Amino acid sequence: MLKNNKRRSLALILISLVSLTLVLAGCGKPQAAAATANSTGTTVLKVGATPVPHAEILEFIKPALAKEGIDLKIVNYTDYVRPNLDLDSGEIDANFFQHTPYLESFNKDHHLNLVSLTNVHIEPMGVYSKKITNLDQLKNGDTIAIPNDPSNSGRALALLAKAGLIQLKDGVGISGTVNDISGNPKQLNVTPIDAPQLPRVLQDPKINAAVINTNYALEAGLNPTKDSLFTEDKDSPYANILVVKDNRKDDPALQKLAKALTSPEVKKFIEDKYKGSIVPAF
Repeated sequence: MLKNNKRRSLALILISLVSLTLVLAGCGKPQAAAATANSTGTTVLKVGATPVPHAEILEFIKPALAKEGIDLKIVNYTDYVRPNLDLDSGEIDANFFQHTPYLESFNKDHHLNLVSLTNVHIEPMGVYSKKITNLDQLKNGDTIAIPNDPSNSGRALALLAKAGLIQLKDGVGISGTVNDISGNPKQLNVTPIDAPQLPRVLQDPKINAAVINTNYALEAGLNPTKDSLFTEDKDSPYANILVVKDNRKDDPALQKLAKALTSPEVKKFIEDKYKGSIVPAF
């Protein structure tokens, strides 16, 4: 009887080892992550966004997504770095805060594989000031602050060049740095600063003007169409995009999110709420 029990125990151990081997073998190939589902069967999507206008637009589409069986959870960020890092690590399912040049630069610098699902809107970048009411009033040696991240600093320098304040080396385009300034008639001090801080530095006595991204301008109560001294044309190529990991670009829930963000209802919402300071890009 004792021997039979030992045989049964050995058999069970062997079966367990075989089962474990099969499970581990099945884990050999990485699987694309899928959106999670809660206890009611509703799909939960966590989307990172900066507060204005991205989170506001996401809030607007929550009811429509709920009808599609998607519970949209909005995660607010106040910087341009964590949303992409958290997306790559799986903390969030998508993010909505950036344009394509920034994404391409970030992917390259951090060795990531994040992709755009769709264009949503354009936020024209503008030059703002609390000291002057016209760019002609800038004096020799005055200071202009610009965003310090690579793609937005290049974009800001291109805007200053278009405004006639500086000249850039030929062929630089949107990839310019302060070292690419080839002409500076008023010897302006162009100073890179963290993008979220730019509205605040307008109060600094040492800062005469700042080039500010529209989302941060809106958060500070600045309207690009009314308050900026110079702004990008409305045909700016810098469309803000919905971004996901490459291995999830075909996820049905994320495809529904992209469709909701580019609906006629969202187009009307953007036009009515932001009155030209933000323009639909679809």
